[in-house]
Amino acid sequence: MGDYRFVPVKMIDVAGLVPKAYEGRGRGNQFLNDLRDADVLIHVVDISGGTNENGEICKPLSHDPGKDIEFLENEIDMWYFGIIKKGWAKLSRQISQENLEIKKVLGQQLSGLHVNEEMVQDSLKELNLTHKIMEWSDDDLKKLATSLRKKTKPMIIAANKIDVEGAEYEFEKVKNRFKDLIIIPCSAEVELSLREAAKHNLIEYIPGDNKFKITGNLNEKQKRALEFFEDFLKKFKNTGVQDVLDKSIFDLLKYIAIFPGGVNNLYDKDGRCLPDCFLMREGSTALDFAYKIHQDIGDNFIKAVDVRTKRAVGKDYKLKHRDLIEIKTKN
Repeated sequence: MGDYRFVPVKMIDVAGLVPKAYEGRGRGNQFLNDLRDADVLIHVVDISGGTNENGEICKPLSHDPGKDIEFLENEIDMWYFGIIKKGWAKLSRQISQENLEIKKVLGQQLSGLHVNEEMVQDSLKELNLTHKIMEWSDDDLKKLATSLRKKTKPMIIAANKIDVEGAEYEFEKVKNRFKDLIIIPCSAEVELSLREAAKHNLIEYIPGDNKFKITGNLNEKQKRALEFFEDFLKKFKNTGVQDVLDKSIFDLLKYIAIFPGGVNNLYDKDGRCLPDCFLMREGSTALDFAYKIHQDIGDNFIKAVDVRTKRAVGKDYKLKHRDLIEIKTKN
């Protein structure tokens, strides 16, 4: 779309969480198991306070949205704690008696949650868990669970319905209360309306942009609606929806965007300039990128070329955000 490239990411919509889901209440076990493969959690919160703890519509400002954030964090922390606690007496005794490395044992035990040895080691240092493992209390384990959850399942808050009267006040309260979280003011309704208007050729709109251009014939109702949307974008800069996705990918997960291209040709057969874009983890190499494109390209990798500088780089070259790379392979 013009100078923009939208790269698809896999999202899992999970719902139905109830208090003490970590104990198996409701669909708790299913809900939490759905989160195992997630790299980042986007918690959509009704910042207007118009949805209560049971997910029921209520009068705006009658419910504290901060409780929703606390609730979800606690559920996931206790889920992690339950996994660590299970068989802990036997495991801690084995570590102590056989003088095993805690980071290796826990890294292996919690690998299903994307925990690795480095994360365990960092958490142990942060929490100053230097005393003998047999002396660790449940409180120590809960703190460890929270620390590892934050590393493996970082959370961003999509503060939805910011356009509702009074919601900005609740947003500021939540923002001041949860200073360690990224909290983005959002209006899914405004975003959806703008996309629908663009779909029907009434406007030109790029998701995440702070403006739109009217291109169609509007009736009075549509004009009033677009005036409201225009005022909203001026005030909040964007609808927040694309912002949540961007910050999840680039700020929390530290992904980088890499473009495949040729030194002598930046266009595909349809005349599109650099139509493709790949998201790679920070620290990825040129060889990783080759395999990302295709297994055969990785298997037959010879070298890579930085298209902008026309400099050849090896397989261990660390990619940078927005790099434009050509892969040379064996014939």
